[in-house]
Amino acid sequence: MRTRITEMLGIRYPIIQGGMQWVGRAELASAVSNAGGLGLLTGLTQPTPDALAREIARCRTMTDAPFGVNLTMLPSASPPPYAEYVDVVTSSGLPVVETAGNVPQEYFDRFRAAGVKIVHKCTAVRHALSAQRRGVDAVSIDGFEAAGHPGEDDVPGLLLIPIAVRALDLPVIASGGIADGRGMAAALALGAEGVNMGTRFCATLEAPIHDGIKRALCNASERDTLLIFRSLRNTGRVLKNAVSEEVLSIERRAGGATYDDIRHLVAGARGRAGLESGDPDAGLVWASQTVGLIDDIPSCAQLLETMVADCRAALRDALERVQP
Repeated sequence: MRTRITEMLGIRYPIIQGGMQWVGRAELASAVSNAGGLGLLTGLTQPTPDALAREIARCRTMTDAPFGVNLTMLPSASPPPYAEYVDVVTSSGLPVVETAGNVPQEYFDRFRAAGVKIVHKCTAVRHALSAQRRGVDAVSIDGFEAAGHPGEDDVPGLLLIPIAVRALDLPVIASGGIADGRGMAAALALGAEGVNMGTRFCATLEAPIHDGIKRALCNASERDTLLIFRSLRNTGRVLKNAVSEEVLSIERRAGGATYDDIRHLVAGARGRAGLESGDPDAGLVWASQTVGLIDDIPSCAQLLETMVADCRAALRDALERVQP
């Protein structure tokens, strides 16, 4: 496949692995890159910048193909040393960084000066236009179906992708709601030049999470996700489980809820422990509505080859149906 994304990143297929907290490690990133996509290490999964440098080095022992780092910058009372994480990326020789959140202009400037391509993840076209003005190389646009934080506008990908393509001069990567070749074909038909997947890559052999969590994703339907943090204006889509239902119950109390009311339920350490133990009710499991499409646990190589074949077949079938 050839798009501006494959040309820019030097990859065979325009398929990017999402930068998922606790999941974006060398095992998964290298497997995606070896399969022809772009694997991403999640920068803040590593506890320190030095640990990220070691993880980059470890990933290099597992693949000769391009891979990158996701670096998400969110408001925090005690923020990580973002500047030092940026130093690691700019000195690593990696070809690409995926950024998200409120990234200072100086960091974008440093990435560009080091020759690092910037893919910025957005949940709204107005944010994508701002990122374009600030000099990023591509935009990954998150539809409402996505896991994680899909924003507060509730616009699904079927609308958001073509609106973004129409508004931007940059290549657009479709994110959220894509888990198979038909979804990829639809995204390309809407004008996207690549796709980004998170939940689908969690249900692969190489994903560094417990099989119990992978099976929970396979067993879930498209109706088995919940939107939490809505009352806090920080909406997040997660798998329906005991913890997320308790969070919602607290949020719906008369008078509302504060973050302190739910902190013990949503702590990152608790979610990580659940991913490692295999208990789907132990903590939050971030998941998109694509769980309704996931029913197997292939290798990353099997997944990408099947996706590409199914994408091409879907596009051919669509053309045949509209021939006069």
